[in-house]
Amino acid sequence: MGIPHFPTGEWARELADRLAGPTTAERDRECRWDPRLFAELVAARPGPGLAGPLVPPDLGGAGLSATEAVDLLAGLGEGARDPGLALAVAVHAVLATVPLRAFGTPGQRERYLPRMASGEWVGALSLQQTQGASLAPTVTVRPAAEGAGGWVLTGELDLVAGAPVAHHFLVVAAHDDGRRTAFVVDRAGERLWVDEARPAAMPTCPWGRLVLDGRAVADTAVLGSVGGAATEVEPLLAVLDWVFSSAPWLGLIRALTRDAVDGARERRLFGRPLHHDQSVRFTLADLAARCELAEGMLYRAAEQFDSGDRPSHQDAAAARLFVAAAVRTVTDAAVRLSGPLGLSGDHLVGRAHRDGLFFAGTGGGTEVLRPVIAASLLELG
Repeated sequence: MGIPHFPTGEWARELADRLAGPTTAERDRECRWDPRLFAELVAARPGPGLAGPLVPPDLGGAGLSATEAVDLLAGLGEGARDPGLALAVAVHAVLATVPLRAFGTPGQRERYLPRMASGEWVGALSLQQTQGASLAPTVTVRPAAEGAGGWVLTGELDLVAGAPVAHHFLVVAAHDDGRRTAFVVDRAGERLWVDEARPAAMPTCPWGRLVLDGRAVADTAVLGSVGGAATEVEPLLAVLDWVFSSAPWLGLIRALTRDAVDGARERRLFGRPLHHDQSVRFTLADLAARCELAEGMLYRAAEQFDSGDRPSHQDAAAARLFVAAAVRTVTDAAVRLSGPLGLSGDHLVGRAHRDGLFFAGTGGGTEVLRPVIAASLLELG
């Protein structure tokens, strides 16, 4: 059970506003991940903590419901006003922990989850690998030499969120026969390194390229069953990404809407306050409606986790698609209402304008999300 009646979103918003907000513009300009800030955020008490919201309490986590975790991440996005930081936290706190909780052996759960929930160990994964077979696997696996046991991983992964600071990585690798297996790969050891590589967006997230050059791992590194990633880890990763990576953006569009309202109040057009214009009022009403709809779709998907199942691919994909569209619409309106100065990286609207395009392209983008929704409607499986 989670912390009863604790206002997770409000707590996260106030915490992030106090700890992260004052340095967001500076960290964005410098393309800098701040490990001290991360440590302060995950250690803050009283409260559920940010590093392991869905980790059970007996393994050191907060034991929140999925709905509370969405609320937590939305509060983080709204308070920090920093898409890169929020993504890094969501990847570690949810995408890297929940597959271990769901498919890890007792030994794996006891080894990794308490240290991840405390923030001592950071888990990382590639955003290329959250959509299963929609992208060709770039890491291959073969059995180790006869008698040696274990597996050998070879390949590269880009867009690894958390790579430079990670203790371990969740890696899905392809066998010669096309099956795929998920592994938890510790950073320590030979034939693994992280190259500096980052997209031109979300610069406060610690990005890198993971290189595996014949890295040997033991059988105990397998997450789930051998060859079973396509029906185990990968479908779970997809819905986790669609729902929980979208949650911070719910908070960000709330903040953008508030900025648009402030801009309409403060700016003048032909000597009259901008908010006196009827079309501006209609725009603000549309933004508020989009926020409400995005919230409803995300919470609906989260509630399906809480019912003991996981969201349907249709519901999770629809939520992601709507949130991504809402980000673009709200950002464009905020640009118009706040004026051209808002496009600088020192303002949320500028960061959202840049990072929202990247967000819309991840999670498979519309070329994956729309077919998922259509296939469900047509009962194609």
